[in-house]
Amino acid sequence: PRAATAPAPDPAEQRRRDRRSRRYRWDVRWSPYAFVAPFFVFFAAFGLFPLLYTGWASLHQVELTNPTHMEWAGWHNYSRLWEDEFFWKALRNTFTIGVISTVPQLMMALGIAHLLNYRLRASMFFRVAILTPYATSVAAATLVFALLFGHDYGMVNWSLGLVGLDSIDWQNGTWTSQIAVSTIVIWRWTGYNALIYLAAMQAVPNDLYESAALDGASRWKQFLHVTVPSLRPTILFTVVVSTIGATQLFGEPLLFNTAGTATGGADHQYQTLGLYMYEQGWVNLHLGRASAIAWTMFLILLLIAAANALFARRLRKSQ
Repeated sequence: PRAATAPAPDPAEQRRRDRRSRRYRWDVRWSPYAFVAPFFVFFAAFGLFPLLYTGWASLHQVELTNPTHMEWAGWHNYSRLWEDEFFWKALRNTFTIGVISTVPQLMMALGIAHLLNYRLRASMFFRVAILTPYATSVAAATLVFALLFGHDYGMVNWSLGLVGLDSIDWQNGTWTSQIAVSTIVIWRWTGYNALIYLAAMQAVPNDLYESAALDGASRWKQFLHVTVPSLRPTILFTVVVSTIGATQLFGEPLLFNTAGTATGGADHQYQTLGLYMYEQGWVNLHLGRASAIAWTMFLILLLIAAANALFARRLRKSQ
């Protein structure tokens, strides 16, 4: 007998199947883009557009009192910075404060992480405690340190008097004010970097320490010849991040000045690039100049990133 033929599919059912299949293909193809789209939308609105608009404003004469009125100035704002002694002073202050704050900060963080890497009683308490300054408001921390470094009633000068030393005018001296501002940065960020180093140390294989111990290496030699070489990429990362943070330093020097001005002291002795940009844009009302300073800072950060990439590449080749 002849085999029975299958019944013809229902056209309506076939159309529903085609639609479901089409939606499934679209979902597989376009869903990943939809999931990441919010990030790019917010980045374009709050990151890319302000960056491009700031670059455009830096080529114009713009005042905060009338930000919609822009007069073409070309490279005048940038050439003016080249001749501005306060800009170069702010750049020099940014560099010196960055060095004074970054080097001791990372060295202390490395030592603290090395201590926490061994078994200690209440180690979790110490790990939380060293992170507390990072969670403290920069305004609160700076105001407290401004009181500590006060000339007449500060605890630092009081402690110096106990050992027979004269009081120091921390806020009006060049190096003293920069050391005081750097102390705030060191206090806030040492614990954060220590936890980063601690996480990297715990990833170092114990076999390396056991081999070094069998060879008679002390803990100090194990730290120098095992721990530090294993942490090179992490140390490089913290150096770059700390350098970027020092370039953008703003809150500490602004609030450390008890006079409430953005000059960074009477002689601009601790005015950073971030503080100088704020002074030009929101005190002197010159948005065009402030935009030029912002883009100059951005170019400096690009140079730092390029130097980091070059150094990291050489570091990988040497390993």
